[in-house]
Amino acid sequence: MTKSFASIVITGASSGIGEALALDYAAPGIALALCGRDATRVTAVADACRAKGAAVDDSVLDVTDRAALAAWLTRFDDAHPVDLLIANAGISIDDGRSSLGDFGRIRQTMAVNVDGVLNTVEPLVGRMIARKRGQIAVVSSLAGFIGLPYSASYNASKACVRVWAESLRYVLKKNGIGVSVICPGFVATRINAESTFKMPFLMTAARASAIIRRGLARDKARIAFPLPTKAGVWFGGLLPGGWTARLLGA
Repeated sequence: MTKSFASIVITGASSGIGEALALDYAAPGIALALCGRDATRVTAVADACRAKGAAVDDSVLDVTDRAALAAWLTRFDDAHPVDLLIANAGISIDDGRSSLGDFGRIRQTMAVNVDGVLNTVEPLVGRMIARKRGQIAVVSSLAGFIGLPYSASYNASKACVRVWAESLRYVLKKNGIGVSVICPGFVATRINAESTFKMPFLMTAARASAIIRRGLARDKARIAFPLPTKAGVWFGGLLPGGWTARLLGA
């Protein structure tokens, strides 16, 4: 069965995958709740979605602000019962040594990428359970499958939310709620726009959005792409830890 969605929440909607998803879902009869930390960018995305006929509630919010996020989400859900919740907001701010000289970066990464996901799901999951319908999507990463040489806190945060969401799928299935974990490889976004390391099989946010939307409509448990990067990560995960470390240069 293919699902369709009429009331959609997207955090981190001001750029990258979040922006692409918002623009692609925007249409007459669709209600969108979009948030991000940059007022100018959030407003621009919201206006573009309204131009396509969607009803949009946009807000400048930090997903680490649990109370403010909950108030906004529940207010939107009161008016437009949410049937698709996409916890997309995330950051990657590690330095070249995985921020070992500045644990503040590590804690901030965990606060946004882990606590931010919890803060997004918590206010609405009970309501979805009561309605016995809906889809929850958590944006993880292919970097969350094995310990890569750089960005340790980013990789760890994405591993955490991936396993959490995959486990939730079993719990929520009996309530008629689907849970999908989105695991992209390298996607051209504002986060990595200034990166100097190689990004094999880099794809556009528009292409990523098409893959994600197709997977969510089919209630796929894991939406992982692109195939070559996915295969490389899968292979690395099969190897003994010492072998993987040597291949990665440790």
